[in-house]
Order: sequence, then C-alpha cells, then structure tokens
Amino acid sequence: MSEPAIRPLLAGRRALVTGASSGIGFAVARTLAEAGAAVAVNYHSSREPAEKLVEEIRAAGGKAVAIGADVSEEAEAVRLVNETVAEFGGLDLLVSNSGIQKDAKLGEMTLKDWQAVIAVNLTGQFLCCREAVRAFRAGPDRPGHARASIVCMSSVHEIIPWAGHVNYAASKGGIHMMMQTLAQELAPERIRVNAVAPGAIRTPINKEAWGTDEALEKLLRLIPYGRIGEPADVARAVTWLLSDEAEYVTGTTLFVDGGMSLYPGFVDNG
Repeated sequence: MSEPAIRPLLAGRRALVTGASSGIGFAVARTLAEAGAAVAVNYHSSREPAEKLVEEIRAAGGKAVAIGADVSEEAEAVRLVNETVAEFGGLDLLVSNSGIQKDAKLGEMTLKDWQAVIAVNLTGQFLCCREAVRAFRAGPDRPGHARASIVCMSSVHEIIPWAGHVNYAASKGGIHMMMQTLAQELAPERIRVNAVAPGAIRTPINKEAWGTDEALEKLLRLIPYGRIGEPADVARAVTWLLSDEAEYVTGTTLFVDGGMSLYPGFVDNG
C-alpha cells in the first residue's frame, strides 16, 4: 500500500499578509503559499515586488493576488479585507505585519513621526484585525478546529526598551496587550490570536545594523545564538502558529530572536 500524501499545513486556507512586498512580510506570504494557502499580498508603495511574488506563487500552482492599501487608513483597511474576501470567497488567516520606523531621540522626535509610526504599527493592526474578524464570522465553522487565526507581528522591543526609538517601542508594546486582549475576547469563537516577536532579522529596514562587518560584529554581541536571523526563520514560525498544529495556542507571543531577549549583557555578570 502506498504511503498517504502529506497534506500541506494550510491547504484550503485563505490568508491576508499586510506589508508583504519586502522583508519579513514577503517571506511570510511566500511560505504560506508553499504551505497551501491562497494568499493576498498587501503592499503600500512597492507594487512591483508584490506582483512578482504573486506571479511566482501562481506559476507554482498556488493562488495569490496583490492588493495595494494603506493599513493606517480605515477605509483602505476595510477595502483590503473586502477585496481579499471577494477574490478568495472568504478569509481564514491574517498576518498583520505592516510596520515602519521613524527614529529620533525624544527631544528631536516630531509629533508627526510619533503619530505616523503609531498609525501604521498599532492602529493599522487594530483596523486589520477588526475587519478580518468580521470576515471570519461570516465564514464557516470548523468543528474540532479553530475557525480562524491571526498573527500580529511584534518585536523583541515589546519587552526590551530601545532608546532613540520611543515611537517604535511603544507601538510594539501596544501590540502585545492588544493581541492578548483580542485573544481573550475571541477565544470563545474559536478565533486564535497570537504574535511573533522577531529579533534582529536581515531585512532592508535595519540594514544599517548589519550592512558592514563592523556593524554586524557589534550586533552579534546581542544575539546569544551567534547569527542574525533571516526572514525565513520568522516565516516558518508564523506558518506554524497559523496552522492546526498550534490548535491550542492563543494569546501567546513567540519570540524568534536567537536569544536576544535573554539579556545577553548579563552572561559575565552572574
């Protein structure tokens, strides 16, 4: 008797990934597609890489669509979810990943830059979660399994203070409590809500921290595991959290950081 085929982790599921035209979001969208999900690849200003990823997914036999939207704008977030539902006939999974940085010391930080980061990183996640849950409720129940699942993209800076980045750190701290509150509220409906908190990941947004040998050597002092993370490291964690293999996991932040949150500065101070 032949061995039964292995069913992909997310076969038949329909997913939306925000901020998916580069970096972590790009890797997450690609990995979800490889796991069998139909994927809406959201972008804000970078249309071309999003559309190229969609072409790649379709060429491999998957389903995907690129949808431009600014998640910090309510009408745009509503349209983004509605277009995803229209394309796939429903929505089961959300990866709320869009994020920006506008760094400055407190005395030099403008209100505009404070509000911009909070609007995308925190308000944008709220809006996308709200609209996704409305779509989830319109979909079918799944007896014995979660109806739907959300992963909010956080950061090690939801627990590690970061001088010179108060807007970013505040937004990620807010994501932590938002995620836990939504998980508590939505658990009776079998809607799971979790977060992934990456550490130092090799993406364009933080190239200054790893782009030279000197910068990388300094960064690695903060990572007990001894290497910088790759977007694929985060994407695999997100895929697992969204899958039925994580059925009993909700309200949890999974740190994908090579030990950065273990206070490595204390290694020699015991």
